[in-house]
Amino acid sequence: MERFTDQPLGPRPHIAVFGSDKVGNFVLTTPLLRGLKEKYPAATLDFFGGATTHDLEAACPYIDARFSLYGEREDYLGALNGFVAERRAQAGEYDLAINCDEFSELNLVVVAAVAPRYLVGASLKPDFRRKLPPGDGIRDRILGDDDWNSPAILARYGELLESNYLAEIFCRLAYVETDFFRIEVAFAPPPFAVPDVLLHMTATRSAKQWLPEYWRAVADWCAARGLSAGVIGSKPQIERERYHAGGWEERLIAESGLRDLRGETALTELAGAFKQARAAVVVDAGPMHIAAAVGCPTICIFGNDADGDGASPINLWAPRGAHVQVMRTPAKCRVCVEQRFKNEACLVAGHPCMRELRPERVIAALERTLGAEPPD
Repeated sequence: MERFTDQPLGPRPHIAVFGSDKVGNFVLTTPLLRGLKEKYPAATLDFFGGATTHDLEAACPYIDARFSLYGEREDYLGALNGFVAERRAQAGEYDLAINCDEFSELNLVVVAAVAPRYLVGASLKPDFRRKLPPGDGIRDRILGDDDWNSPAILARYGELLESNYLAEIFCRLAYVETDFFRIEVAFAPPPFAVPDVLLHMTATRSAKQWLPEYWRAVADWCAARGLSAGVIGSKPQIERERYHAGGWEERLIAESGLRDLRGETALTELAGAFKQARAAVVVDAGPMHIAAAVGCPTICIFGNDADGDGASPINLWAPRGAHVQVMRTPAKCRVCVEQRFKNEACLVAGHPCMRELRPERVIAALERTLGAEPPD
């Protein structure tokens, strides 16, 4: 296994891309997947992802075969070994593996186990004792840099990077040239009539969540203007267990007349719902990326200020595009930055980054998007 420095891969290369089980990660990988097929039109591309993003992966036109590294299954090792053996029999040994989540220990192990000829990203050595050392090129230095979110990364690597958008970084590390900012996902018709406005309120880190009373203000504004609105997300129990919904999401839905659409769709159907909606108001989480990917006018709520400091690694993750409005807070706080975003909850009393992002600003953005007329 050698570091990939754009060596020739042959006429029909067999490529493996390793992702994670998070929606945003997969969506931001799509420029890389497309770019690989543009660069190597006869390539066979296998994707190692997760059960959560299964339907997006299965519907992606650039993926020839996929396997869920993440998710429960019987005889996990047997299934993984069988998949790799079948893919090798059909397309040959892996010429290139690209690891898009070096923080995953599972990825490190499985990348080494499939034994690609060339590697982009992190892996264990073939003896599985320690990580493969980096090279000394600019891409290796980027890979070893622990602060991709900082604007300073562009000063350090401006000869290669135009931005520190994660989709671009994935492509640059793999010597792929494409439209880094054109993300895309497959979509299917949702099983319900789509409201005018879709809201997504929860996240794996509660530090990224907006205040319930501010969501209530948005719901009331929609109702006063005769706009239908619905809440999307996972099933209520999962929302409570994984995404810090507590009971406030249920109370808000019950008291405001919002339609409860949580758990009603597969991810491709959620993409279809966003494609039909007139607008989406979302926090920094997976549905934000899906909404932006299908071109829905998307209002993204970030607890980050004009300098990028705040609750999220905004420079890596914020969607790009004329149809996207990124709402930033006037509050200055670097606690999450100093914690490297590993804190689940806000560590400052009163959650000022989100409290100072007032609902009036989000409603004004929504009004601009919809061109809504005030009530009589």
